[in-house]
Amino acid sequence: MISKAPVFEKIYQDYLARVAGLDLTGKQDLLGIEVDGQTINIPFFNTTCSVSPENIVDHRGIRPPHSVCVILCQYLLLSPDRAEDDTHLVTYRDFRDAAPYVQGFDNTAQKPVSKAFSGRIAELEAGCRHLGGTPCDIGISCDLSYMFEALPRVRIYLVFNDADEDFPADCSLLFEKQAARYLDMECLAMIGMVLAQRLAGKDNPDMARLA
Repeated sequence: MISKAPVFEKIYQDYLARVAGLDLTGKQDLLGIEVDGQTINIPFFNTTCSVSPENIVDHRGIRPPHSVCVILCQYLLLSPDRAEDDTHLVTYRDFRDAAPYVQGFDNTAQKPVSKAFSGRIAELEAGCRHLGGTPCDIGISCDLSYMFEALPRVRIYLVFNDADEDFPADCSLLFEKQAARYLDMECLAMIGMVLAQRLAGKDNPDMARLA
């Protein structure tokens, strides 16, 4: 881990330099962000993170995990020229370029939620609400479904069925098809991982009491 730290720091600094060179004139409404001088404020799940040429910090003034920093920067760097809303729900594997990441998405996002909250649906619902999730009906028979605004134009939907005498607990994470216009497949996979970690109380001390 120590040997990798300089690599992550270099990636982090490279992202800061690339974002600093962006001209986001006219894109604030498109991306749902706020630009204050050289600082860009980006809603992320139920908090706000700030990106500047010097650093990236969350609402506590702390640098987020590396995965979150990458997601935020890529959201800015990959922004389309215009909005083309497509809210049709798809699984992660339905995205055209998702194949190399499908197994990792399942292992770091869907399976951890299934395992952590089997028989604990009340705790899962409390966690979803704590993270700003909104109950939703997406026309699928399930025990629980919530929508999260990971980013202003990237929503993720959690669909959960608890264990019963015939089947183990199962979590499915869905996206709106338009999500692929705002993030690449690696970042969308990391969105799922971040959600799973925060529901489990990792990467979010406020959630530890619920996990």
